[in-house]
Amino acid sequence: MNYPNDPYEVSVGVPSVEVFRRLRTDAGLSDKAPEAVAVALPNTWHGVVLRYQGEPIGMGRIIGDGGTAFQVVDMCVHPAHQGRGLGKRIMAALTEELERRAPATAYVSLIADGPARFLYEKFGFADTAAHDSIGMYRAMDGNSAPQSPTPSRPR
Repeated sequence: MNYPNDPYEVSVGVPSVEVFRRLRTDAGLSDKAPEAVAVALPNTWHGVVLRYQGEPIGMGRIIGDGGTAFQVVDMCVHPAHQGRGLGKRIMAALTEELERRAPATAYVSLIADGPARFLYEKFGFADTAAHDSIGMYRAMDGNSAPQSPTPSRPR
């Protein structure tokens, strides 16, 4: 939601490749290869960009198959603007679109880093462990989670 005389504006869309990468790194998220970002951004199901006096300072995206599975990704706000409820405005815009267009049977997930979990809980997200699930990942650069040793069997 945008307010009169408010220097912040949330608009639908995705930033350019360069702005996407800058927003992520400014907010302390990992950088992504420009070639990968160029492929990813057009495949966004719904995205928003947060601007301060016209300059992009935050964003959020929803990716997914459009029917059964969605994931909230790339949520970030420049550190100089954090603590002002701006992440909440981005999430509100994203969840409004989910509620408007996603089927009732869809599964929406996200990865909550640190205290961001408290923001996401305000929008109905819950810890998957409470539902006997665990989030997992695999990084394609070989830096995935350490493997647990395979238990040896008695011979």
